[in-house]
Amino acid sequence: MTTTTRRLNLNVGINTTGYLGNAWKYRTGTKHDINDPDYYRRLTELAHKGVFDAVFFSDHPALATDPNGRPFHTIDPLILSTALAAQVPDIGFVVTMSSSYNSPFNLARRTQSTDIISGGRLIINIVSSFNPAVAANFGSEPLPPRAARYARASEFLDVAKKLWASWDPAREGEVPPERFWDASSAHAIDHEGEYFTIKGPLNVPRGPQGHPVIAQAGASEGGIDLAARHGEIIYCNILSRPAGQAFGKKVKDRAIALGRDPAGIRIVPGLVVILGETREQALRKHELFSGAGSEDGLLARFAKENGIDPADFDPDAVLVGANFIPDQNRLMAVGMGLGLSELLTHEKLTARQAVRRSEGHHRLLLGTPEEVADAIIDFWADGTVDGYTLQPPRAPDDIAEFVEKVIPILQDRGVYPRSYEGKTIRDRYGLPYPA
Repeated sequence: MTTTTRRLNLNVGINTTGYLGNAWKYRTGTKHDINDPDYYRRLTELAHKGVFDAVFFSDHPALATDPNGRPFHTIDPLILSTALAAQVPDIGFVVTMSSSYNSPFNLARRTQSTDIISGGRLIINIVSSFNPAVAANFGSEPLPPRAARYARASEFLDVAKKLWASWDPAREGEVPPERFWDASSAHAIDHEGEYFTIKGPLNVPRGPQGHPVIAQAGASEGGIDLAARHGEIIYCNILSRPAGQAFGKKVKDRAIALGRDPAGIRIVPGLVVILGETREQALRKHELFSGAGSEDGLLARFAKENGIDPADFDPDAVLVGANFIPDQNRLMAVGMGLGLSELLTHEKLTARQAVRRSEGHHRLLLGTPEEVADAIIDFWADGTVDGYTLQPPRAPDDIAEFVEKVIPILQDRGVYPRSYEGKTIRDRYGLPYPA
């Protein structure tokens, strides 16, 4: 079953204290929340109240030890989501997992198990790890080159899909009463590739979704190829309509070239929302939560992050997009860094304007609940995006405010449901079930 009526999809990130690193000082709660399973249960229940499709966990299996920062990834997201699924009904779980530092069989077994336990509510966000600190936690080998990481990720998912489908009890024929099962319902996959040689089958049966929904994040060439080949939900940064339309077309054209129907792809970028009773109040909250303190602070941060000499910096001069293209060979993720250059390619903006369009690499919406709802619907209505992954500056405060003030407007406008529909995440996203 898949839904046929298009509607807005919304996920919400619930990592630790919220998305913005400096906003923890202004949130409700204690520093100990980040390691408390009950805290994540309360956040998930809050998201459930807002009828969010899923809660989203990013992940890096490495502890950030900057004394001026905060840990952002703690409890293993798959284990945490499995526990939360037993406590909170309906809502889905987006779990980030590395293809670089996992084996296909182990990942396929664990995720299929969680999808069965949750009744078809699992989305796995497959990433190719780019952090040398992660590599160091798995051995002495250095981080592989970007091209090798993406090639491994693609074959990794090829293998996982074969494993997820390798035991299907529904294929059993007539089983004599003296026998427990028909072993022919399972088959070896006998995969031999560049990175993996795996016999199979998986010892967990096919799940309620066929296999978990596959999410993918990345806008570099390697990331787009992986998204086009395997991704069903694409997490990305889209800061303007023309850039979003160009990105969506590129992914879907690549999918067609690979022989895949692009109707099975949903574009669900990140979104940072800061609400106020007026736009001016939202602007002041942005300055506070970002840690910049003022508009001048935001401009100083912009110059520093982009390597601009303060002596040459005119915040009211129109910026040139080509000057902000990230180094394609840098260790950090390339895709998230492309958002600003693409925004400036399509729109003539000054730095003073640009600092109010993006925060944490994602589209920033500042204003009243009505203004924010209008802007959310705007990109969705013409198909630029299929939905958003809300990244609240503070958790739980900004999730609660969004649920209280924005969700009802989206529901009243007829673009968002008032209750959960469909049995699985595939149903709610209108995604096809694997054959």
